[in-house]
Amino acid sequence: MRRYPPSTRSSLSFGPGPVSTAIKALIVSNVVIFFAQVLYRPLTDAFGLEPFRVVRDLQVWRLATYMFLHDPSGLIHILFNMLALWMFGTELERVWGTRYFLKFYFVTGVGAAIMTVLLSLLPFSMSNTLYTSNVIGASGAIYGLLLAFALYFPDRPILLYFLFPIPARYFVMIMGAMAFYFSLGQTSGVANATHLAGLLVGYLYLKSARMHPLAELKYRYLKWKINRVRRKFDVYPGGRADDIDRRVH
Repeated sequence: MRRYPPSTRSSLSFGPGPVSTAIKALIVSNVVIFFAQVLYRPLTDAFGLEPFRVVRDLQVWRLATYMFLHDPSGLIHILFNMLALWMFGTELERVWGTRYFLKFYFVTGVGAAIMTVLLSLLPFSMSNTLYTSNVIGASGAIYGLLLAFALYFPDRPILLYFLFPIPARYFVMIMGAMAFYFSLGQTSGVANATHLAGLLVGYLYLKSARMHPLAELKYRYLKWKINRVRRKFDVYPGGRADDIDRRVH
């Protein structure tokens, strides 16, 4: 995985610009399925994340299909999820490329679902509620994107509640703390446990990819090839932000 130096841009803007390829496909899929839910309500029960059905009936498809379902009783749920997907996902897709972006999106979404199921098996009262609940929404994956955005663009200002500009890294800390707090509740904790799981899975995935020995060897080999070209054409080398010999080019 390539790492880019954090952005130092400090200007405020509403969004990242035109919708990128993967973001467009995800938004269209979610909107189409949402209207299908409105027209046929049993879809929510058939494909939502119900931990007891995953454990008891081995309906493992729910670990992925829940990500494309939203509350059919109103537009707020899907509207804010798709807005966050566009605002935070578009720039990450430009950095990573479409293939890696989709991989990260589904790893964090499915990983959040698996952690939610595991949490529902613990001997706590909140876990009992979670075990029989039906979790829907793309928020698990979107919280993973939020975490990645904060790591790549820690100083990028984000409008908290559309009013207060704060750096992205603090925005994620606040959202993570809120998810953790609400995950301790009896009722509102159901979906927030999945949000918190999305943050954790996203962080672990990015850290494991960064420390993977094969990925590191591949990076060093490519950097060696770039340096050979540099010596031939007298071009300054690039590299990751943590390289000691990195120079601006």
